[in-house]
Amino acid sequence: MKKGILLSVIATGFIFAGGDIAPVAPVQQPTVAPAACDFWGTLAMRYEFKKNGEYNLGDKENNFYATAIAIGVEKELGYGFGFGAEFGAYTDLGLDIADRVDGTTSELSQLYLTYKAGNTAVKMGRQALPKSLSPWAWSDRTAGVLDKTYEGIVVVNTDLKDTTLVGAWVARVAVGNKSERVNGDTNKGIFMIAMQNKSIANTTVTASVYYAPKPLKATSAWLAVESKAGSVDLGFQFAYAKLDGLNLDKTIGAAAYVGSNFNGLNARLTVAYIDDGATPLSLGTTSGFWGNSFGGAFGGSTVGAKQKIARVDLSYKIDGYGKVYGGVGVDKVTDGPTMVGGRIGYDFKVADVNAKIEYRYHKDLNDVKNHRIRVQGVYKF
Repeated sequence: MKKGILLSVIATGFIFAGGDIAPVAPVQQPTVAPAACDFWGTLAMRYEFKKNGEYNLGDKENNFYATAIAIGVEKELGYGFGFGAEFGAYTDLGLDIADRVDGTTSELSQLYLTYKAGNTAVKMGRQALPKSLSPWAWSDRTAGVLDKTYEGIVVVNTDLKDTTLVGAWVARVAVGNKSERVNGDTNKGIFMIAMQNKSIANTTVTASVYYAPKPLKATSAWLAVESKAGSVDLGFQFAYAKLDGLNLDKTIGAAAYVGSNFNGLNARLTVAYIDDGATPLSLGTTSGFWGNSFGGAFGGSTVGAKQKIARVDLSYKIDGYGKVYGGVGVDKVTDGPTMVGGRIGYDFKVADVNAKIEYRYHKDLNDVKNHRIRVQGVYKF
């Protein structure tokens, strides 16, 4: 995927992939002819065999299939202004398999205007939000298509040395062709401010605060510190959420990890604790809390009981042949069943197609055993 102008000189790769933002030199107001359009796209396929409790592996009604294409464009219009758009389409090819994809459909997943002046960039409209700076509400791609996008305004500034400042207001969340207000039946929306600092060598400090006025009346705060010392990676995270509009008790979570890389072998141990609050550490199904194990398949959910989570992840890179990875985790719920889970997979590339084969298992709070086998391929252009 090419890097376009959306916060192009500041944060485009970050916005789309959840990576880091690197400060840049000041950008002068453009006075020459606008640059040519910047195009990107993905062509993807995903098939999942599922077994959830009473269903049989391979049961047609409990599987997922999608072929999808996404095409995006960004263009500078001159004098600091620009625009961007992304179109997505997906189909189940008439296989009538249950999940988000039902038949053939399309969506306008992104449509926004941009403006940049010096080290400040503004983006307004329907857009993807980054996981690293927006851990309570962010965008990811499912079978090459953005699973959800958000309608609002994002402002990014890098005037301070080694520091990125972000302010945002989000009014609606869009899934497919449907969008809903994020703060009840009002246009008050949710406000966010965030900061990412890299002034300490090999260390990134990220902090985010959200506030939603009535009727939701919600507050959420996040702090993450990640550092690298030689071949050792360390991280600590704190999360807080309080949803007064629904009279839910506040939830506090803390997580830490230690990892290392040696001759292509990556290993990481993550531990987390969540108190017995009832407010979710997420907006919908998205959460950047490290206690969410294996993409939320288990762990990190708010169940009104204390949780202690431990997870081990391993991966090994084989030069020229991709990467083998796996992990196991345990989520101990006070006065409740212990959730366990694991996954193993192979990530590789064939003819410019990023391919993945993965098996995932978890036993949930209801003691139901869930299995999933995923096969996918994504081609980026």
